[in-house]
Amino acid sequence: MSVPRYGSYRDSGVEWLGEVPSHWAVPKLKQLATFIGGGTPSRDKPELWNGEIPWVSPKDMKSEALSDSEERLTDLGLAVSAANLVRPGAVLMVVRSGILRHTIPVAVNLASVALNQDMKAIVFESKQCLPWFFLRWVQGFNTALINAVCKQGATVESIEHDYLREVQFPLPPLPEQAAIAAFLDRETAKIDALVEEQRRLIALLAEKRQAVISHAVTKGLDPTVPMKDSGVEGLGEVPAHWEVKRLKHLGCFSAGAGFPDREQGLEGEALSFHKVNALGKAGPDGYLLPSENTISIETALRLRAFVFPPDAIVFAKIGAALLLGRLRMLRVPACLDNNMMGFVVQSPNKFRYIRYLMSQIRFDLIANPGAVPSLNESQIANLAFAIPCSVEQEKITIYLDNEIFRSDALTAEAQAAITLLQERRAALISAAVTGKIDVRGLGPAVEEAA
Repeated sequence: MSVPRYGSYRDSGVEWLGEVPSHWAVPKLKQLATFIGGGTPSRDKPELWNGEIPWVSPKDMKSEALSDSEERLTDLGLAVSAANLVRPGAVLMVVRSGILRHTIPVAVNLASVALNQDMKAIVFESKQCLPWFFLRWVQGFNTALINAVCKQGATVESIEHDYLREVQFPLPPLPEQAAIAAFLDRETAKIDALVEEQRRLIALLAEKRQAVISHAVTKGLDPTVPMKDSGVEGLGEVPAHWEVKRLKHLGCFSAGAGFPDREQGLEGEALSFHKVNALGKAGPDGYLLPSENTISIETALRLRAFVFPPDAIVFAKIGAALLLGRLRMLRVPACLDNNMMGFVVQSPNKFRYIRYLMSQIRFDLIANPGAVPSLNESQIANLAFAIPCSVEQEKITIYLDNEIFRSDALTAEAQAAITLLQERRAALISAAVTGKIDVRGLGPAVEEAA
């Protein structure tokens, strides 16, 4: 679709905005808007909670239009707290959260809401600025805006209110704001639909991936072999020539060790040291990425920390990371922190098969429940599986390696498509809200004809 430009432009006076159409204003936000903050009523007083007033916090900011929240206040809760009622049509903005490292979440409230202290409502004079236009402008200039308004050096990322009030943004006449907002609503909806298609494909690929692994490690590759009852609850029938064994008979489990802060963050020592957040940074082959943190062999001996060999299978044993069920492998000898556990397979050439086998474990079902889920060695070591002979393990491993490679390639293609679509979405929004393109004559019928 070819979109025209405006006839003339002028310097906005703001370096990161560049030029804007000559007839557009570039006001400061404080000249057009008022700001409403929020607060949290006492959690010790149940009469303040579970009422009818939506109480919006950063965790609720998952869509552009917002009318409800996970938690609600009573009228009394609103009255006795620092929270205020925000009428429909304000721009809600997260002003304190780790997400501000890369995104400023914004939404327009469709119903009256209250806010917690990590939120801010920006209320515009209706005859000067449309909330949907400003929302799109924030989306189009996320990175520049983060650099302009976020407080530097804070423990938790936050937007400095004084900086936000002083922000200048391009403002066309009200009819143009409406045309731009309507154009972007239509175009972003098309892009979002394409993104959702790719996400559904990724979800289907993940389901198929797990199903292929499950069938291979529980039924084998030959559908004609005789079957027998495994005698293990939930496992069902398995090939008759397979042997049921507990994990503890296939290798040994060891927990990570506690390392004082002064022993962490060192570089250049002999042993890698992995903390639980490393589980989210593995390569496509399942091996942990190289760690910048290292410790010496002497330190490991002094602290009686187990040194896990290459190809050990490692995973979380406490905290929210446990529920994710991530199983990774070590490429080099390493120590783990005390939130992790590792499994050293007895037969060195079987670790890849055992990792596929362990991927069937539902860590969320076997973990000790509570505010902080946990797992001890006996809970996982006593799990029973049906095990084929070494030759069959190797055949299954090669088959799964090939299947997973194809699945991961398709997933990577879908993820790349999502990235391109999101980049196009951001570029389109940025161009429209700064006047780099003129969308005034582009109604739905005109767009379809183009």
